[in-house]
Amino acid sequence: MTPPSRASAPAGSDPGNSGGPGSVGQRKRPGMHDVAKLAGVSHQTVSRVLNGSDGVSSRTRAVVLAAIDQLGYRPNSAARTLVTGRSKVLGLVTIGGALYGPMSMLYGVEAAAREEGYILTVVNVGWGEGGSVERAVTRLERQGVDGIVVVAPLTSVGESLTTMARHLPLVAVESSLKSTLPVISVDQIAGARLATEHLLGLGHSTVWHVSGPGHFYEAQDRVVGWTAALEDAGAEVPPLLHGDWSAATGYDAGQILSRMRDVTAVFVANDSMAVGVLRALRENGRDLPGDISVVGFDDIPEAGYFSPPLTTVRQPFEEVGRRSLKALLAQIETGVGEPGRTVIGPELVIRESTAAPR
Repeated sequence: MTPPSRASAPAGSDPGNSGGPGSVGQRKRPGMHDVAKLAGVSHQTVSRVLNGSDGVSSRTRAVVLAAIDQLGYRPNSAARTLVTGRSKVLGLVTIGGALYGPMSMLYGVEAAAREEGYILTVVNVGWGEGGSVERAVTRLERQGVDGIVVVAPLTSVGESLTTMARHLPLVAVESSLKSTLPVISVDQIAGARLATEHLLGLGHSTVWHVSGPGHFYEAQDRVVGWTAALEDAGAEVPPLLHGDWSAATGYDAGQILSRMRDVTAVFVANDSMAVGVLRALRENGRDLPGDISVVGFDDIPEAGYFSPPLTTVRQPFEEVGRRSLKALLAQIETGVGEPGRTVIGPELVIRESTAAPR
């Protein structure tokens, strides 16, 4: 049997969208010319509205946006990239998906990017070393992102970031002091000083420290701040106890501290390790903060619900995200990355885990 020809379709019907049994309804995707026709403007005007260009009156912009909404028009990202040279997509490379700091930085950057009309593509390289971060940057570059924020504060990565930034804008969060890139960081040294000076100010003769892993810039800087505060006060600098940011290693350090009856104050390099320290001290019959005062770092959302609620140093992660994105967009606009470090101050949050020694 010969199928009916398209010419035999009833008048007024849409043979490409009949909706009958077995048919595949397809509607033509509206284009820029459709928007221009409905709005009564040129397609160049529609393009200027989409790209946020100047030279379009507020009334015309409103009419074009209404036409876009009515038609359900969605710009062709590939075509826009060809015209503007920009994809409106940014990349972010981060490490340690389980670490509160890097993940909070990620959320801060993503929120700031969304406010500016950008999409963020994230590559998490875990606890990878420099090669993994470099491969992630190369991958994002090949995907055509407009620029990249790197949240990988490892000593093995810092010196190689300049090489990674040869072909596109790049901003580092918490990187080497020697970096020739724009770097956004929290003043880790000042934060450690705040924690240590708080404990000394309560009357403790010295302060012990459970540090983070030595290949992290933040861990190194917190040791520097802790040491400087003790030396400035003429206090003894106890030997370091080392952790890896996890509650488990904090617990191990707490087991050691609990057996040392002369320890009255401890500064722990992050709140997750502080959880472990607190548990170990309690299990060994140490009163908190009567016997030992504890200060953490980061101010994770649960810190106020620890037992006792944790005194800690708050990092302004959202501000770091905004500053990072601002620096990246400035590079994208000007084509020039101004080297230098933007340092943001932390804040001491005092709760019930610290008190004067007995």
